[in-house]
Amino acid sequence: MQFEIAKSVLENILIHTQPFLEKKDLSQITSHLYFEATASNTLTVKATDYEIGLVIEAENIHVSEPGMATANGKKLLDIVRILSDGNVNLTTKDGMLDITQGHSDFQLPMYNAQEFPAFASIENKPGVEIDSGLLINSLKKITPAADTNNPKFELNGALIDIKADQINFVATDTRRLAIIAIPQSSGSELSLIIPKKAIIEIQKLFTSNIDIYYDATHLLIKSDQYTFFTKLINGKFPDYNRIIPASTRYNLTLPKSDIVNAIKQITTISNDMKLTLESGRILFESLSDENNKASTEINVDTGIDSTFVFAVNSRYILDFLGQIDQTQFTIGLNEPNMPFMLQEEQFKTIVMPIVI
Repeated sequence: MQFEIAKSVLENILIHTQPFLEKKDLSQITSHLYFEATASNTLTVKATDYEIGLVIEAENIHVSEPGMATANGKKLLDIVRILSDGNVNLTTKDGMLDITQGHSDFQLPMYNAQEFPAFASIENKPGVEIDSGLLINSLKKITPAADTNNPKFELNGALIDIKADQINFVATDTRRLAIIAIPQSSGSELSLIIPKKAIIEIQKLFTSNIDIYYDATHLLIKSDQYTFFTKLINGKFPDYNRIIPASTRYNLTLPKSDIVNAIKQITTISNDMKLTLESGRILFESLSDENNKASTEINVDTGIDSTFVFAVNSRYILDFLGQIDQTQFTIGLNEPNMPFMLQEEQFKTIVMPIVI
């Protein structure tokens, strides 16, 4: 195999593949990238850690000799980054991948490219009818609530729950639950649990104009340049409808910026805070076992006649506010030790308070 490619193009490809590489065990072929250059001057690059995978197609390269190769993805990126702008030559020689530019010459060992893991294919797989912009925006909103190391594997990701008249995107770490409901008619009902790592990479790779496919074990997303796959999490997601309050006793409309500023002052001392709601103000106070204290307040018409006190991890509120677009949001409260609800239009986060 031998081909010439612009350094900027190759570097961009290598950067996008890094999250898909096996990094803990460099003896694995999955720590390598797979390259295939064709006579039609196209390059296919693949990366996978078995859980998620990415295929990148590049055109307008100059292929002198078609063929296949592998190379350690991280080391190859380190080499390409220090090269000058211009074209780079990649050639296979005696079981090595030779990377040259001008007087610079680097060699990396290869694995047998034919042993690189097979990728899931979109052939004969049904599609998912979801507007791509709504998909990516919805996943972004609920990502902070998805868990990462929960022994219940189904919580280490997000649920795409397709109903007859709407699609619900749901994530929970057991202390909070985030859900966004998108009205949409669907010919079938379907539930998929996508790992959090995959959700993060989807947001990086895609913006719009994508096709989505699935089977019992994989979700695949295809755009003009990328084909992405992830293994689905096998499990039963909790019945999230039971967690959403059917009604709330108090419903307050609050200014986003004032709440964010007040909470950030408290987090200089503690992430846990106590909120005291009165008729014309909200008092924010730190909850800490140490002698350090912080407090601030904002003037706002709460509509609450008697004092209402509850405590919460401030990060849960900041995560919600960081994902909304409006200048105001609503908070629905029942009792101080019961879950409360943050809401902006179709996006909700239900939060468990701290018992004080």
